Amino acid sequence: MSLDRNFSRNLSHSNNDTCEIQDGVLSLFLPISYSIICCFGLLSNTISVFVFFIRPHADSSTAVYMRHLTLADSLLVLCLPVRIYFHYKEGPFFLCKVVGVFFYINMYASISFLSLISLDRYLKIVKPVWVFRIQKVLWSRIASYIIWALLFFGTGLFFVSNKQSNPCDRICFHFHDKGLLAGSMNLIVVAFFGCLFLIFVIFYMKIALKLRTVEMGKGDPGAQNRKKRLVLKTFLVPVIFTLCFLPYHLVRVPYVLAQMNVIKDLQSKQLLHTWNEITLLLSALNSCLDPIIYYFLSSIYRKTILCAIQGKFKTMYDLNRRRISINRSITEI
Repeated sequence: MSLDRNFSRNLSHSNNDTCEIQDGVLSLFLPISYSIICCFGLLSNTISVFVFFIRPHADSSTAVYMRHLTLADSLLVLCLPVRIYFHYKEGPFFLCKVVGVFFYINMYASISFLSLISLDRYLKIVKPVWVFRIQKVLWSRIASYIIWALLFFGTGLFFVSNKQSNPCDRICFHFHDKGLLAGSMNLIVVAFFGCLFLIFVIFYMKIALKLRTVEMGKGDPGAQNRKKRLVLKTFLVPVIFTLCFLPYHLVRVPYVLAQMNVIKDLQSKQLLHTWNEITLLLSALNSCLDPIIYYFLSSIYRKTILCAIQGKFKTMYDLNRRRISINRSITEI
């Protein structure tokens, strides 16, 4: 009888120390996928850093936002090796916390700067006669610094809670329980993204409508085909933005409710954890896709890279000093 009681007590203690939310197939899929993103992201963002930082541009508002976007993507990629190494492991609590928060800072910085680039393109194409303050270099820099400050201050609040009462809480970058304050903050961030995404869509709908009315080479038989290609290329940014960030934020609401234990069913929590990790992987993928956006949508960026590769730094500098007409701007949306 005594042995049975001791066995039952030890079994109960063992179950209490085991995380109920398992990774399953994710334990192999996520490290491999993050490794691929890390390798490609390091290569592509190294090129972007070289273009934007080694030989500074004659600043425009777009150049300012693209420089900060490149910085955010590069820092996010540097978080990935730690996520790969400590995947589904009990790592140093503070290190996991810092890297996790730093990952989200740079992810939301990328979202913010992509939105500002879209705002800048919208104003220059839809309202080319007007010059707003946000389009001036000084105000663009101020807006960028404000975004970084808000992100660092806002995410700093996530260090307030250091509870590790649930076995899952001790596993790095995993399903963690959240209290009312932390859960509410996460839901507010999701609501903010929803508003931002709606504005983002409106911008590009208006840009697309404007492109339909732009005259490009009357009498040129190939002009209409070029115009169609430009309209199609316009949608590259919102498509990538939607693919990378919308699924994650759609899953985030029920996932946070599960972390707050509003959704109590274990099977539902397990499913939400799986979907959260997959959609978060898509968000990290954006760090690789932004340099592709620069290359295909900006002839100036494309020529700058080619000049940098060939060592023509004087030409590279001159390229980025040129003023761009509205028709030229269309190719850089």
